[in-house]
Amino acid sequence: MKFACPKCKMRMDIQKTSNKMMYISCDSCRIRDVVGEYGSMDEAFLEFLARFDQGLITDDSKGQKFENLGMVRDRGEIEAMIGDSKPDETVRGILFSSKYYVAQYTDMAYPEPEMGANVEDSGLSMPIRTYLSSRRGIDRLYRFQEEAITRIMSGQSIVIEAPTASGKTEAFAVPVIQMASEAPAGVHTVFVYPTKALARDQIQKIREITQLIGIGAEVFDGDTPQETRQKIMKNPPRIIVTNFDVLHYHMWRRTRFALLLASTRILVVDEAHVYSGIFGSNVHYIVKRFKRICKKGLQVVAASATLENSEDFCSQLFGEGMRVVRGTGRRGGIDFAMLFPSLMPQKSLMVEITKKMTRKSHKTMIFNNSHLNAELLAIQARRQKIDIMVHRAGLMTGYRTAVEGRFRDGRLQAISCTPTLELGIDIGDVDCIVSSVVPVNRLIQRIGRSARKGQRGYAFLVLGNDPISQYYRNHSGDYFEDIERIYVDPANPIIEEFQVLAMACDMPISPDDEVKEHREAIRRHVMRGNLKVLGDKVYPVQARVRQLGQYSIRGIGESVDILLDGRKVGERSLPVALGELHKDAIYLLAGVKYRVCEFDISSRRARLERIPHDHPYHTRALMEEWPTIKAVFEKRNVYGIEVAFCRLHIKKTVHGYVRVRFGEDVGQGEKFSLDEPIEYDFVTKGIIFHAPRPVKAAVADADAERSEYVEASGYHATEHVIIEGSNMITGGVSQDLGGIALGISGLIIVYDGAVGGSGASKTLYDRFEKVLKRGFAILEECPCKAESGCPRCTFSYRCGNNNEYLHKNSSLEILGRIIGGEETRIVDPVEGERPLV
Repeated sequence: MKFACPKCKMRMDIQKTSNKMMYISCDSCRIRDVVGEYGSMDEAFLEFLARFDQGLITDDSKGQKFENLGMVRDRGEIEAMIGDSKPDETVRGILFSSKYYVAQYTDMAYPEPEMGANVEDSGLSMPIRTYLSSRRGIDRLYRFQEEAITRIMSGQSIVIEAPTASGKTEAFAVPVIQMASEAPAGVHTVFVYPTKALARDQIQKIREITQLIGIGAEVFDGDTPQETRQKIMKNPPRIIVTNFDVLHYHMWRRTRFALLLASTRILVVDEAHVYSGIFGSNVHYIVKRFKRICKKGLQVVAASATLENSEDFCSQLFGEGMRVVRGTGRRGGIDFAMLFPSLMPQKSLMVEITKKMTRKSHKTMIFNNSHLNAELLAIQARRQKIDIMVHRAGLMTGYRTAVEGRFRDGRLQAISCTPTLELGIDIGDVDCIVSSVVPVNRLIQRIGRSARKGQRGYAFLVLGNDPISQYYRNHSGDYFEDIERIYVDPANPIIEEFQVLAMACDMPISPDDEVKEHREAIRRHVMRGNLKVLGDKVYPVQARVRQLGQYSIRGIGESVDILLDGRKVGERSLPVALGELHKDAIYLLAGVKYRVCEFDISSRRARLERIPHDHPYHTRALMEEWPTIKAVFEKRNVYGIEVAFCRLHIKKTVHGYVRVRFGEDVGQGEKFSLDEPIEYDFVTKGIIFHAPRPVKAAVADADAERSEYVEASGYHATEHVIIEGSNMITGGVSQDLGGIALGISGLIIVYDGAVGGSGASKTLYDRFEKVLKRGFAILEECPCKAESGCPRCTFSYRCGNNNEYLHKNSSLEILGRIIGGEETRIVDPVEGERPLV
């Protein structure tokens, strides 16, 4: 036993806190302490023993010491939060722990949905009414279901916005299936789902109705057997269930399946909120193309989680006005707590809650915001003897299906997953949701997975050791105001060019076609020889359209193939792959650690090799970036500063990496250089502004020669705070953004990490005032005293400079000057005077 308690001789736990302290605790006799910054746990434990011998450490089982330090909440404040609610002993044990700060506790009691017409008076056919009453036990519709059914059956394009488990599926499936049953033979309705797994899950519910009324419904996707495909071609069902990848592929190839779809009258798009960013921008064009091949017009019926801008977003996504039908309410109350990991890393807190819940046999889903975090959490949880498996995109379909089955059957207690399981795949009863930070509407979507049969549920939002989490610790009420505003960017020039080429492959384009807004893209294709004009039509040049076969609608640009033992086991798109697959990077796949032993940017291949399962590190890339402005779309003044939204050319160079121990949060690591730097350049979109000079911070520094360092470090810290602090305000898209602070020029650039642009930076541009004010609050309220700041204010886990050269007070002054109205304009960083845009 490495660290034995000096009082009871039991094992002691030592963890680094996010503010670089060491938290030492004994769960047996309840003594605990926080000691200063040390390079190793051994040094910290020796300091703890010295303090114990001096009588400075006593039993702190109620956490008063940490209450005084502001690291945990006062017990009286927690009791006031609980009020008349009656959380069980497990929840009370979590709330009154002395290891973290309870930012908020709420008993989420949902109101009963507003009732509508009786099923008998709904206007639905007898078979449908029989299905609802006898199979579903529904004798009366909810008001929003009644409204949705009426609007759909009158031919309106609508989006149904309602929480998970509120009866949303019945609201769109019932009327659409009835309309399909009354239509002539042939495909009438196409249901689209974002994943094949969800499509196969939902086809069972669709067939419950279609089999009752005597019409066919089939899944057609990449996993559909050839025998079933032939059956569909020979005897087309009224309903097809598929995904947008399949529609894209078959339309531009003009297959028999695409011709079959020409009779479609209704397109049903479930989980519409998934189609944001690059994926959504592609879907916008696929829907436009689908409307072109549908001979009799197309009605769009969408369903979505609660969004701030569902009407605007869906109207842009589907290219037509969409009416919104809103539903509320669900069964089953939820004990909800927002927790801040003041004395441990975020993952450790998520694992601790999971351990407490699974010990009480509560089946638990842990949501992570990246595949890396899902893998890391599972590794950490297994060390605590938790029965847990990983579920994320990129794993083999059979593996994910096995995880779902084990959890559904009760043979698995916990799943460490990514947002893919926000969707409605049936994984059986779920009692508890543990989530990292996401916008509140996505959290509600996740919480909707639990307590779906009316039982009591549990939900924990675990804040991180990052700027936005620090802000929510102090302003928990603002979290519920930061509703996600999702986005698409159909103006992405790369997406437009690929999709216009695909459009011409679907069917020839005429000058009077509805795609006249793409004339410039058509002209460029004609000049390059991809398209040709014959008479009054534009046709594809077949020898030049093979490039469409390499195009992914879920990403953009080129991808790097990941190889293990000579076999492809995955892929990552560029430029993301640069930071994850450089030589010597540690890469995680299905809970197994690998090292990248070879990366060839020219052949777009990365080769993995196995490493010991107890390898203690993961890696983060070190990189340099240089921007060039290609065009300015628009400019505006924010407070006093000029901000421009631009097209940018970014040159990215990965020259090394840092090694970070598993379980540690954002910070600095040991640096290593690559033998050969890797370069990649791409065009994207972003914003640029000129920050005011931090005069006071530079003057206040004791060493006058450091004034340029203070200035440049302040700009670098400001770039970090803007990106990290914008999370939630922009819809949780900070992971989609990159940033550059150009030395002492004062120029700061924040750009879309996706080739061509994703729309994230445009959302930032539109909400920049609020982003700046929140960034200022994050810096002002962070209690750290370090010159460079800490992970809760200035650090970023994406920083390509190892979080070096940051200055907290300088950044605080910069943001204060901006909010105070100081005027700046954008100037060239080289010549210093000439306007850059």
